Amino acid sequence: MDQQSDARKKVVEKGKEILAANLTIGTWGNISCRISGENCIAITPSGMSYNTLEPEDIVVLDLDGNIVSGKRKPSVEVPLHLSIYNARQDVAAIIHTHSAYATAMAVARKEIPGVVEDLVQIAGGNVRVNDYALPGTEQLGINTVKALEGRYAVLLANHGMLGVGRDLDEALKVCQIVEKSAQIVLLAQMMGGVVELPQEDIDGMRKFYLEVYSQG
Repeated sequence: MDQQSDARKKVVEKGKEILAANLTIGTWGNISCRISGENCIAITPSGMSYNTLEPEDIVVLDLDGNIVSGKRKPSVEVPLHLSIYNARQDVAAIIHTHSAYATAMAVARKEIPGVVEDLVQIAGGNVRVNDYALPGTEQLGINTVKALEGRYAVLLANHGMLGVGRDLDEALKVCQIVEKSAQIVLLAQMMGGVVELPQEDIDGMRKFYLEVYSQG
């Protein structure tokens, strides 16, 4: 299987996984990944259900947004994805979801504090909220890159959340842990509030995750 076909297949698989995990509903959210050995990305099409996607529905773009392969219209959030890929060489995959608890935090425009160990390990610390911008705009990409600095997750104000990773599996794990952490924070606030981890411990756990815990 060539690299483009492999990337398309993996994007389709992750689409079905985020739907099954209730991280989004319908056609909302979007998924992309870098294509190994090529200066291109594979991204979900606009307005198609994840349950019906086939690999040939996934669109291949260069990093300027030109269509390299595929007959579908790419996601309206192409500018958002390209902004991140062009700014962050450490990012090889992006998953944008509309999960309930993380979106609740995004609607309230409240960051998810660094209070849960697995969150700070995989996300790098607190999960910030970007400045609001309309979906599909260049400004949304600019605002998101800024809020994502030094992190693998960001809340999109009044919109949802976005997780990145070194591959699609990691990006999905980020989304799952952010959603769980948002729920935990909301529950803890009902019991009087949260206690944030010291920055030194956050930095140490992030370093451990990147250098020791993960397999590569």
